[in-house]
Amino acid sequence: MQTPAPRTPDAKPRLVREGELRVAALTALPAILREHGVDPSEVFASAGLDIDILDDPDNPVPFATVGRVIAIAEQRTGCAHIGLLIGERHALPVLGLVGQLGRHSADVGSALRSLIAHLHLHDRGAVPTLWVKDGVAILGYAIFAADVPGARHIYDAAIAITFNVMRELCGADWHPDEVLIAHSAPRAVAAFRKFFKVPVRFDAEQTALVFPARCLAQKIDGADAALLRIFKDEVDELEARSDNELPERLRRALRGLVTAGRGSRDEVARLVSMHRRTLNRRLEAHGTTFQALADEVRFHVACQLLRDTRMPLAQIAATFDYADASAFTRAFRRWSGTTPSEWRASRTGSA
Repeated sequence: MQTPAPRTPDAKPRLVREGELRVAALTALPAILREHGVDPSEVFASAGLDIDILDDPDNPVPFATVGRVIAIAEQRTGCAHIGLLIGERHALPVLGLVGQLGRHSADVGSALRSLIAHLHLHDRGAVPTLWVKDGVAILGYAIFAADVPGARHIYDAAIAITFNVMRELCGADWHPDEVLIAHSAPRAVAAFRKFFKVPVRFDAEQTALVFPARCLAQKIDGADAALLRIFKDEVDELEARSDNELPERLRRALRGLVTAGRGSRDEVARLVSMHRRTLNRRLEAHGTTFQALADEVRFHVACQLLRDTRMPLAQIAATFDYADASAFTRAFRRWSGTTPSEWRASRTGSA
């Protein structure tokens, strides 16, 4: 795979704003549609996009529009695993500069930490996560943009891309121990098993790869320290231009923490390198509070699990570290005005 030449000083990549994604994620879709006998231009037009937007993978597009395009593609093709097909055709290059930074990192752990720190330059509708405990690493992807159509297809594409990224970093023989996917099993479960070649668990509390933590220490073949410095300078320049407002940074941090049963005020303050009192003052200046943001994120994640999985209420409650299902039900009613069971039934009926 050829490494792209560094950009000239005048050729500055465009910034992705909150709720947007680089359109590179959709560049594999037209070929898939044609293979199914479907006109790509018609699918993109139905979602309100001109297919010419794909000519430049740096073009930003609303995250919800990406989900809408893929959902329409599923309807037109009848392919319930179309997100997986998209993800199968992408790896580090789809992430642009951020992917190049990971590709030339010294080891896998450094590459993943870099991707996690800077992925918002490529994707500001979701957040990557990495947890390590008792010799096990869990590398995940969590959507925090609200009410995204086709979210399950985005999760399928993201976990397939994550799998390909790990194989690019670790070698073609690498496999995780298990794949977790935070939606119910589709009709084409066999396609997932064929691609990942390891156990795949649907109705999980998060979408993630589970693998031995020792993989993080593996050196990356072909990493170039000189190219790493060039790409690091370009990424730093993008970060300096990014409108990375504190409330959105906290939403991303919280989205990555809540399904791990974490997300205390002190823990989030550490993630953004801020004392909790400073954090409180900064949030007050933005017209919000830590508790309001935390409740917003928990409510969004709860809705996603209720809508897309068959997880029992007790299991969802445990995901958020509630003592029991009744405590979770009280919190959900406070957030939404209805119970989790009523909310799930209304969404199932409308679907």
